[in-house]
Amino acid sequence: MGGSDFPLIFGYRMNIINGVISNISFDPERRISAAFIMRKTDGKPDYGIWGSDHPDDVLVQFEGALGLPVSVKGALMADAHLGYGLPIGGVLATDNAVIPYAVGVDIACRMKMSILSASVEKFQTDGKTYGHALERETCFGVGKQLRRSKYHRVMDEDWSFCKPVRSLKDKAARQLGTSGSGNHFAEFGILTLDAPELGLPPGKHLAFLTHSGSRGAGASIAKHYSGIAKRKHPELPREINNLAWLDMNSEDGIEYWKAMELMGRYASANHETIHDAVLGVLGERVVATIENHHNFAWKETVDNKELIVHRKGATPAGTGTLGVIPGSMASPAFVVRGRGVQRSICSAAHGAGRKMSRNAAKKKFRMEDLERVLGEKGITLISAGIDEVPMAYKDIETVMHQQKDLVDIIARFDPVLVKMAPSKGK
Repeated sequence: MGGSDFPLIFGYRMNIINGVISNISFDPERRISAAFIMRKTDGKPDYGIWGSDHPDDVLVQFEGALGLPVSVKGALMADAHLGYGLPIGGVLATDNAVIPYAVGVDIACRMKMSILSASVEKFQTDGKTYGHALERETCFGVGKQLRRSKYHRVMDEDWSFCKPVRSLKDKAARQLGTSGSGNHFAEFGILTLDAPELGLPPGKHLAFLTHSGSRGAGASIAKHYSGIAKRKHPELPREINNLAWLDMNSEDGIEYWKAMELMGRYASANHETIHDAVLGVLGERVVATIENHHNFAWKETVDNKELIVHRKGATPAGTGTLGVIPGSMASPAFVVRGRGVQRSICSAAHGAGRKMSRNAAKKKFRMEDLERVLGEKGITLISAGIDEVPMAYKDIETVMHQQKDLVDIIARFDPVLVKMAPSKGK
């Protein structure tokens, strides 16, 4: 779209050109986090926004993040919605500081896709077998764990370097190979390649896609270190105290970073365990794999300086970087290759993004609404909560169009058989 004044809703007057903010000016009448925002009025923080329909409260959250003394650069993705501290879909580069809640509560939440050698026709004629494998070999929900723990070499790593991590090792071991609630899922579907990619010929391929993170261990680490950060920064106004940071040279900052990286390896191991279990019982052979974090922090060079880049619900999209961006249970996911756009801090959206809260979805929709939508699309649902109804999400096709400058789409994945956490009490 052409340039136009953005609504004056959070202390800045902005101009948007093609979905990206091109200039800003501060409105001194706006007082939210004024002590932190006003320091930015001379330097005009460098940031961009993709998408043009972000709610006011999301932009207010983004304002708070940009106004931190440690903030250097930011980007807001097209799927952005309200989160703790930093919006989900927010990217923030900071100077020598890490913000636990800008990483996210579910540290290292990630995607993994396994493309299989089995034909689509085999899946279509033997769908019940695949459904039984999902039912038997996956486990969803808050606090859920397997009856018998699975082994992975990640549990042989050093979990004793600090008390919080050490205390979580047994819990992490019991939850290895499980998925959380909310938008976590495991699903089979059809991957369509229009051209040779990923070492595969064009055409339709069977694929298995999962979305999960570091489970209870990651959530406990996020809560613990965010509490420490808040105590270190009592000067932060209440509306932005979830953005409290840890100095990377401090003992707590070093400890959190080590714990975060361990949770990254644990989340990857979690996906590997799930894929091995489901595909192993089916006897499937994997011919290609794609995976990526979207709740993490990285040390990256940004504008010739090493910064801490937080991607909370944002996909790394450096030049040539592969990733998976899902929609909802009734809409496609896309395999993408990053274009390395510096304006977005080499990032892209991590999914469709919610357009209504979970509580709003529960009040507005019923299970028959969900069944009707899935029936129209020929999708079989094993379990899910009504808060994950597809109508609660933005249109993934629109989100992808709004970030066409950030990633190239190389494949489309259409879900056919889906499992998520069941409604509470089921």
